[in-house]
Amino acid sequence: MSTASVPHVLAHSPKDNVAVVVVEGLKAGTKALGVVTENDTTFTIEVKDDIPIGHKVALSDLANGDTVTKYAQDVGRMVAPAKKGHHVHTQNMKTKRW
Repeated sequence: MSTASVPHVLAHSPKDNVAVVVVEGLKAGTKALGVVTENDTTFTIEVKDDIPIGHKVALSDLANGDTVTKYAQDVGRMVAPAKKGHHVHTQNMKTKRW
């Protein structure tokens, strides 16, 4: 099976501004294949950081204070900026619960 059709990242909704890395060892500089699971559309994004499996990649430029959207739901806020293609995790995103 060709790996060209195996997605690197998954977004759940077209409204999401982050996608989850679903492969081990995603490296900076990779032109990653993404799939939006809600409608089975595909996209590509150039990954700017090494990002571990299960962590998020920014699908658009995110500023400090921006809402992070995953599953078409508010899942937190940015506490530091992340440009498109960069790693989004606890270093720059926090829950709004506290």
